[in-house]
Amino acid sequence: MRRIYLDHAATTPTHPEVVEAMLPFFTDAFGNPSSIHSQGQEAKGAIEGARIKVAELIGARSEEIIFTSGGTEADNFALKGVAYANEHKGNHIITTPIEHHAVMEACKFLERRGFRITYLPVDEHGLVDPQDVRKAITDNTILISVMHASNEVGTIEPVEEIGKIAREAGVYFHTDAVQTVGHIPVNVDKLKVDLLSISGHKLYGPKGVGALYVRKGTRLVSLMHGGEQEKRRRAGTENVPAIVGLGKAVGLAGREIDKEAERLAYLRDKLIKGLGEKIDHIRLNGHPTRRLPNNVNVSVDFVEGESMLLNLDLEGICASTGSACSSAILEPSHVLLALGLPPEQAHGSLRFTLGRENTEADIERVLEVLPEIVTKLRAMSPLLKTQK
Repeated sequence: MRRIYLDHAATTPTHPEVVEAMLPFFTDAFGNPSSIHSQGQEAKGAIEGARIKVAELIGARSEEIIFTSGGTEADNFALKGVAYANEHKGNHIITTPIEHHAVMEACKFLERRGFRITYLPVDEHGLVDPQDVRKAITDNTILISVMHASNEVGTIEPVEEIGKIAREAGVYFHTDAVQTVGHIPVNVDKLKVDLLSISGHKLYGPKGVGALYVRKGTRLVSLMHGGEQEKRRRAGTENVPAIVGLGKAVGLAGREIDKEAERLAYLRDKLIKGLGEKIDHIRLNGHPTRRLPNNVNVSVDFVEGESMLLNLDLEGICASTGSACSSAILEPSHVLLALGLPPEQAHGSLRFTLGRENTEADIERVLEVLPEIVTKLRAMSPLLKTQK
C-alpha cells in the first residue's frame, strides 16, 4: 500500500539535493569553523554561503541572519532576547492566543518573571485586527509578536499592516514565519518586521536547524554564552552540515516558490470542495481565501479527530489533528478554541497539509476514504446520538 503523506506542516521530507549537499560536511569537510586552518575555513565559508542564501530569500542582509537549532529556539531567542535587552524601557509584550507553543510558552515564562503580556483576540477565521494592535500599544510596550501564518488553520495574518503600526510606535515586531518562508514570498522590508523565525525541516531541509532574522540595530541579548560564534550572538560550535542543508533548501525553494504555491493551492481547493460535498456537518477552519496554499483544516461534527486520524493511517494516509508539538495532548486545540469553536467541534478537527510529492490522485484517495470513515464512526458515536 502506497502511503500518502499529508502532514507537511509538521515536517517535510529532506530534499535529495539537500542531503547531497550536506554529506561532504560529515566526512571530508568536517573542520571546525572556528579553526584558522584550511579545513576550518572551508567549513566557515560554507556557513557564510548558506547565510547569504537565507538572507536573499527573505530580502535581508547576510549579517542579519543568526543560525539556530530550529524555529522553537528562534522564537525563544526573539522574545526573551528582546524582553531582557529592553526591560529598562518597559515590560509589555503584545501577542495572540493562536501562536505556536514556542511563542506561547516563552510568553508564559516571561509573564512569571514580571513581564505583562496582552493576548489580542482573533475573529472566527483566526485573523488579528491591526487596529486592536494599535489600541493595545502603551508607553511600556517593547515587543509585538504575531505569526505570519497559522501552522494549524493556515490563516495568513495582516503582518504588513501590523508592521507599519509597530514601526510608527517605535516598538519591535517579531513574526514566526516558520510556515511561510519557502512556501509563499516573504520580504522582511515589505513586512516591516524586526525579527523573523525560520525552521529548516518545514521547507525540505534537515531537522535541528533554523534561523532568526534580526534587523540591524535591534537590541537583543544572547541566550547562549561561550565562544565567538554568530558574532557572539549564539555561542557553540555550528552544526555545519545542517546549516549547509538549510542554505540548499532555501535556494531550491526560492526557484520554485510561485509555481509550487499555485499547484498546491489547486489541490487544496479540490480537497476543500470535495470534503464539503461528500461529508455533511463539516466546517472549514481558518480563512476561506487568505490561507496558506497547502493547508486544509476541517472540523467534522459528531466524530473525534483522533479516531479519524487512526482510521486514515490504517488506509495509508498520514494527517494530523493540529500542531505536531501538541499531538500527544488530548486537550482541544488552543487555536480552534480561540476561533470560537466549542470543545466538541475542536476535538473533531483534522489538518491536511500538502507538499511537493502530493498529486491529484492523493486528494481523490482522501475523498474516497474519509467519507466512509466518518460514516462508520458516526454510527458508533455517542455525540451523534445525543443530537437525535
